[in-house]
Amino acid sequence: MNANELLRKGLLCITTAALCVAGVLSARALLAAQASNQDQDEEVQMGQEVFNELKTKGEIVESSPLYDVLKPIADAITRSAQPRYNHPFKFYLVHETQPNAFATPGGNVYVVDSLLYFVKNTDELSGTLCHEVSHTIHHDSVELMRKRQKLAERDLGAAVLFGHPFAIALLGALHSQGYSRDVEARADITGSDVCAATGYNPWGLVWLFQDFQNADMGQVPQILSDHPNNPNRVKALEKHFRQQPGVFGKFNPDPKSATPISVPKNASEVFIR
Repeated sequence: MNANELLRKGLLCITTAALCVAGVLSARALLAAQASNQDQDEEVQMGQEVFNELKTKGEIVESSPLYDVLKPIADAITRSAQPRYNHPFKFYLVHETQPNAFATPGGNVYVVDSLLYFVKNTDELSGTLCHEVSHTIHHDSVELMRKRQKLAERDLGAAVLFGHPFAIALLGALHSQGYSRDVEARADITGSDVCAATGYNPWGLVWLFQDFQNADMGQVPQILSDHPNNPNRVKALEKHFRQQPGVFGKFNPDPKSATPISVPKNASEVFIR
C-alpha cells in the first residue's frame, strides 16, 4: 500500500470517528433539550391546573379598576424578570378572604384584591410581587410539589397525577407557607434585585416585614409572613443592600419617601366564568 493510500485511509478513519463523536454529542444535546422542554411543559401544565381550579371556584377577576393600580407595577416587574424565565409572566387579580399573593409554575402570578388595600405604598406591593416572581424564577413551587409528590407516592404506593387533586394540593402548599426558610430567604434576595431593576424601591419589602411586627397576624399575607423570623429576613436584606451600594445606594430607606398607594374604595369586579 503506497503512502497516498495510507493517508487517504487515515483521513477516512479520522473523519468517521469525528462524525461518530459529533453524533453522540448531538444526541446528548438533543436529549438534554428534550428534557428541558419536558420540564418546561410540565410547569405550564402545573400552572394551567391551578388556573382552572381558581376559575372553577370563581376567584379570578377578569376586569376591575384595581387592574389600573396593578398593571404599571406588573409591567415593570415583567420587563425586569422576564429574561430570567422561559415563559411569559401574567398577573391576575383574585378574590380571597386574606390579603395574599402567590406565583405558580408557568408564569402566572395571582394577587389577592385585598392585598392592594393592605400595603401602604407602591413599593411594598412591588416588593411582594417581586418576591413571588422570584419563586417562579427559582422553580420553587415545582420542587415543592415534586417533594410532596414523592412522599405521597411513597405513602400511597401510587403515582399522583395532574388534575383537580393536584391543583388543590399545590394551592394548599402555596397558601400554607410550604417553603423552607432558606427558599424564602433566596426569594427575598432575588426579589430585591428584580425590584431594583424595575426602579421601584426594594426597601418596600423591608418596610412590609417591619409592618408585620405590629400588625394583626390575622391580616398578614401568609405567603410572606414568617414571624418571628422577619427580623432576620430584614437583616439579610439590609446586608445585601450594603454589599451592593452601586445597585441599592440610590434608594431611600425611609418609608416616608414612598408614594402612597391609591386604590379605589369598593372597586367593582367582574369574574372569569
